[in-house]
Amino acid sequence: MPKALCIGELLIDFVSTTPDVTLAEAPGFVKAPGGAPANVAVGLSKLGIETGFIGKVGADPFGDFLIETLQQTHVDTEYLISGEDCRTTLAFVATRSDGMKDITFYRHPGADIQLSPDEIDLAYIRSTELFHYGSVSLSHSPTREATLTAIQAAKSVGAFISYDPNLRLMLWDNADDAKHWIWEVMPYADVVKISEEEWEFVTGDVELSSGIEKILELGVKLLVITLGERGCYYTNGKADGYVDGYNVEVVDTLGAGDAFVAAMLSKLMKYTNLSSIPKDQLETIMQYSNAAGAIATQKVGVIPSLPTHEDIVNFLQ
Repeated sequence: MPKALCIGELLIDFVSTTPDVTLAEAPGFVKAPGGAPANVAVGLSKLGIETGFIGKVGADPFGDFLIETLQQTHVDTEYLISGEDCRTTLAFVATRSDGMKDITFYRHPGADIQLSPDEIDLAYIRSTELFHYGSVSLSHSPTREATLTAIQAAKSVGAFISYDPNLRLMLWDNADDAKHWIWEVMPYADVVKISEEEWEFVTGDVELSSGIEKILELGVKLLVITLGERGCYYTNGKADGYVDGYNVEVVDTLGAGDAFVAAMLSKLMKYTNLSSIPKDQLETIMQYSNAAGAIATQKVGVIPSLPTHEDIVNFLQ
């Protein structure tokens, strides 16, 4: 059984070949496998952790390509379902040198939101040590209920639980729904990672301090805010600090956050109590995670750019 499980969206990103042009102006696109929780699953696998992915793709050539991609990176796909009556979700991405994301999704509805609660194997989930989820799979039924079922099963056995809201407002019916469900699943998590660009929407606060308090009060043991090329901020309520990022030649920022999360989780899994990790060790973990994020920006497409442990060590040296 895998030591780590991720649930959520797996889709095809069509990434524009020319940076800083609109989707309408882009002359061409490169096909790349993506979807934040799937990226984290591959990232963990590349870092030597046995990982499984739970989700749904269409029984179509894109779905076949995605299943094969995960299998090639040694992610367990036993519960990655191929649906006969739905199509694989597609995303078109305009690459921007400022790191902002311009994405249009084709999902009416896509396979990623067709996973139902009766397709969740509770024994599989209860056997895991680490469980990771995002908010995209909460945007519509039946995947919302499937995701909640899975989170609750992982929580019931004391698994280490990780959450990255990964806000994609265009995938929700309205902003109020997005905010409601993003907060609804926050209390289950031991570690939460939020990007700076999502912070104000998620917390309602421009300033960090009051938003941090809201999240830690729910029982979250470690909160990390990623700041793009400026690195990250972390707090567990006792120790906190900023850790600088790395200056690299950026090709594509898509998936840098997922590389960060995978690297961070690969290190945090070794601890039984996140609240008692010494500050110097947290700093080292964040440096390692920042390096993974930086490496991931140096190629087009997320999954091909996710680093191994050796890649990160070489980069840090």
